[in-house]
Amino acid sequence: MEQGDGGSVMYLMRLADRVSRGLRKLPDEQLGRHREFLLRQQCDAGGFRGREGDGDLYYTGFAVRALAVTGGLPVENAARLHEFLKSADPLSLNAVDLLSWLYSAFVVEASRGVGVLSDRPEEFAAEVVRSLLQLRTADGGFSRTTEGAAGSTYQSFMCALVFELLGQQIPRRNALVQFLYDRQREDGGFVEIAPMKRSGTNPTAAAAALLTSLGAMDDEIAEDVLGFLTDVVSSEGGFQANTRIPFADGLSTFTGLLTAQDLGRRDLIPAEQILAYVRGGLELESGGFRGAVWDQQADVEYTFYGLGILGLLYS
Repeated sequence: MEQGDGGSVMYLMRLADRVSRGLRKLPDEQLGRHREFLLRQQCDAGGFRGREGDGDLYYTGFAVRALAVTGGLPVENAARLHEFLKSADPLSLNAVDLLSWLYSAFVVEASRGVGVLSDRPEEFAAEVVRSLLQLRTADGGFSRTTEGAAGSTYQSFMCALVFELLGQQIPRRNALVQFLYDRQREDGGFVEIAPMKRSGTNPTAAAAALLTSLGAMDDEIAEDVLGFLTDVVSSEGGFQANTRIPFADGLSTFTGLLTAQDLGRRDLIPAEQILAYVRGGLELESGGFRGAVWDQQADVEYTFYGLGILGLLYS
């Protein structure tokens, strides 16, 4: 995903700033429709819902990220979100939900000047690190649960982002780099777990981002990744999840576009083709974005991806 110099600005914050700068070039009315859609998904308890049910941390994280890049979280909504975050025990969360909790806590603090993290004990970061290290596997990666025998590319990326948000270093960095190298396949991309033979767009994007942040991306790997991404370009104007799925989707288009741009190929798919795909197939006039052209409903996760694509194209 985004290449950086390993400086003090965190990956998710750099990405948010980049997307936000691009979205400022869109008409206020267009962004306003999507913000209204996002805000309608906030539940009474303060969290944000998916397509059904009550709010949860997974969808809350995407809603907060989408609102953050389109103008920020309104004070009233931030206050309700604050209460929702306080009701969760971050030490009991899986890595994905923990990342959502942490990012949302940072946004609440920026919006209200009231910290969720400041309520945690001084040893909070160390406790989180200990819990994440229980997910470390013998192959050098991180698994979803403590029972996992093999690492996951996606979970390893999520854990790395949590370490970064907490200002902590990942132990055994070289083992994680080797884990990622071992997940690359002959098609140039990366797989989610070791037994898989066919690469996917999203694990490839996660691996590329993590290798870059670890200072382990080189020209040969970058060329291989771009070759794989070329193979998953869809005739619709987006990226497919892998070479066997015959249609593009919002998630794969966002991660594929981000990775291609960061590896120096903004032209891998012409911008006008991606815009036509997003505006004609994913963006809804009533607000929000759906996951693919066959999808019937928008949700906050795919709205973040849709906004992310537009922000990257205009950044």
